[in-house]
Amino acid sequence: MVYGRRTEPAANTEPTTRPKQAVERFLHFLSVERNASEHTLRNYRDDLKTFFASADRKPITHMTPLDIRSFLAQQSTKGYMKRTVARRLSCLRSFFRFLCREGLLKQNPAAVVPTPRLEQRLPQFLDETQVRRLLETPRQDRWQGLRDRALLETLYSTGIRVSELTGLNLEDMDEISETVIVRGKGKKERLCPIGKTALEAIRRYLAKRPKKTKVPAATFVSQKLTRLTVRQVDRLVKRYAAAAQLPAAISPHSLRHSFATHLLDRGADLRSVQELLGHQSLSTTQIYTHITPQRLKKVYDQAHPRA
Repeated sequence: MVYGRRTEPAANTEPTTRPKQAVERFLHFLSVERNASEHTLRNYRDDLKTFFASADRKPITHMTPLDIRSFLAQQSTKGYMKRTVARRLSCLRSFFRFLCREGLLKQNPAAVVPTPRLEQRLPQFLDETQVRRLLETPRQDRWQGLRDRALLETLYSTGIRVSELTGLNLEDMDEISETVIVRGKGKKERLCPIGKTALEAIRRYLAKRPKKTKVPAATFVSQKLTRLTVRQVDRLVKRYAAAAQLPAAISPHSLRHSFATHLLDRGADLRSVQELLGHQSLSTTQIYTHITPQRLKKVYDQAHPRA
């Protein structure tokens, strides 16, 4: 079953258990009441489309935990990563929970299905020397190189997500207080400090950027003078990482990981880093508590009586 573009149902639309209409009502609920981002809505739409395509036209009201388990097993057999399977299960839980709330179901068939056990992977991060090498890679003789240096400095200085970076507007930055307004997941806003080095890089870039852009409000624009996309920033970071002879796995998110790691290495507390990263749960931030060998040796030398 294929769904078209999302359209908001009329306010007087009666609840229905037909898959297409139920999905549209659920997405409308997420958008209006939960303020979900377009990225989240797109993922949920795709996950539900995938689920109903494999459900063999079975009515929603007849869905059982066995149907959910069968779908997840099918996804694993097709080679999808455990994280993708877990995300799709989370989507189904939310969808069926919504239907229960609407009075269309008595029980959530996905509630009792266990989440696949995920492998705990340490985030890829750079040491301070590697970060410096990456930041100094863009050439500074053209406005595009100045832009690239500014966006790399901003990613590392603030620890923001790449989607948050591309959404930055000029009016979001306050040079006096050295802060920037960031719009994160769920369209939630937070205030992030931004360092003097990043602000200076942004000033140099804006001084050389073409005056007439297609999106005057945008901070970072492309060669065509439109707002930079997440994919374009990802390609830029990978290109500069290769030029700086850094590991191939480096991505914009690696600078976010490096930001958190270096703060913790230099004594920042986990709760403060949680706020800076915009994490809702402290458990999400705890993945950054991996200890670098240098920090471990420093703690040992300071704390052990016979070090």
